[in-house]
Amino acid sequence: MGRIRKGEICSISGCERRAVKSMAFSTAINALSKLNLKVKNSNARRIYLCEFHYKLFKKATRKDRMFEKWWRGL
Repeated sequence: MGRIRKGEICSISGCERRAVKSMAFSTAINALSKLNLKVKNSNARRIYLCEFHYKLFKKATRKDRMFEKWWRGL
């Protein structure tokens, strides 16, 4: 059983909602710094995001994901 299913809390400071997604710290830290969001534990390997913060993360990385998809198509 994974940590999200066990009831892991969102890694963003000030948020106490249950996490729905997890991702590598290195992947998320660039997008979260653009959004001025602070992480509770900066030494962690993984970041756990609630539905609200995951939606913000997806919006912040939309262009990066699109360019990466185009680059792979070449």
